[in-house]
Amino acid sequence: MADGDLLPGARVALVHDWLTGMRGGEKVLEVIAELFPGADLFTLLHVRGSVSPVIERRRVRTSFIQRLPGIYSKYRWALPLFPRAIESFNFSGYDLVLSSSHCVAKAARAGKHALSVCYCHTPMRYIWSSFDEYFGRQPPPLRWMIGRVAARLRRWDRESASRVHVWFANSSAVRRRILDCYGVPGGAVEVIHPPVDLALFRIGTVGEPPAGLASRSYDLVVSALVPYKRVDLAVAAARRAGRRLVVVGKGPEEARLRRLATQVPGRGEVRFLGEVTAAQLPALYAHCRAFVFPGLEDFGITPLEATACGRPVVAFRAGGALDTVLEGLNGIFFAEQSVETLAAALGDARLDGVWDADAMGAHAARFGRERFRREFAARLGEAWARRERGGAHA
Repeated sequence: MADGDLLPGARVALVHDWLTGMRGGEKVLEVIAELFPGADLFTLLHVRGSVSPVIERRRVRTSFIQRLPGIYSKYRWALPLFPRAIESFNFSGYDLVLSSSHCVAKAARAGKHALSVCYCHTPMRYIWSSFDEYFGRQPPPLRWMIGRVAARLRRWDRESASRVHVWFANSSAVRRRILDCYGVPGGAVEVIHPPVDLALFRIGTVGEPPAGLASRSYDLVVSALVPYKRVDLAVAAARRAGRRLVVVGKGPEEARLRRLATQVPGRGEVRFLGEVTAAQLPALYAHCRAFVFPGLEDFGITPLEATACGRPVVAFRAGGALDTVLEGLNGIFFAEQSVETLAAALGDARLDGVWDADAMGAHAARFGRERFRREFAARLGEAWARRERGGAHA
């Protein structure tokens, strides 16, 4: 089926690792899906109702992973099966296979004459950059077994990277990872920053702060509660610094984080709100004192959402934050992922000062949805034109 005017007549398949919640990768997928309203969508696993209506309205094709018992809550433990699952899809009828990948989606096998384009959120973090965060607390025998599996997956991941003809990275940090992990030539990877919904997140957002909390009385984390996000660091640092921290999100780390919030010495208070609606988020950002971003992130849309609402960010000085946080304009950095260093940053007097809301809004505007739509369409159009001239795989 033709997909609008972007690539007239092209048969397009969209591929995303899994659909289990509306996080940063899914926000990118949503805009890409709008560019291709007739495209089929392939994913390993789909939890119905977990993503936006734009995505839910799609014809979604899932893999055999969908049928595994108890898979909705334990899908990451099926990681060794993911390569076979992504390779089980048949893309022979498509002209363009467009993957949104942070795990195995980039390994989709396009047909012989098709173009394979990957928008890469990161090479598979479970086996490359964040193995210890995910598996370091396992008993030694199990960790050894997981390490053997991870080594095999790394070989497959590197080899399957050759299936991609055009790479787009979501940040400068991810571009470097693609070059390092996959050996892709530097000129073959372009950075296109993800989109921020500036219609939803903006200066002057109205709405009340969370029940029982005054405006500017709390710091905020909005995150999936998974190990590499380092929400544990924010929880412990808030306790140590005597700050009130509000945590928005859910995930497998929640029970451990709740225990940590009662065990770490300190006067700080931690409140867990779980998942909130998209309509509730702007007010949470707008009324916080500061937004806390403690992990080594691929990019990170949430700091820009906070910036768009006029609130400063406290970010680890590494990864995607280096593309989005400018010291003194929309936030401050801390240099080491330690409780002491982050606690000191939370006590920085600048966070209680006056921030230039207009300058912050202008900075966030550089990352808006329409900018992403134009930039992505232009770069993809160039790649498609090269394919039409016979140079797609050069």
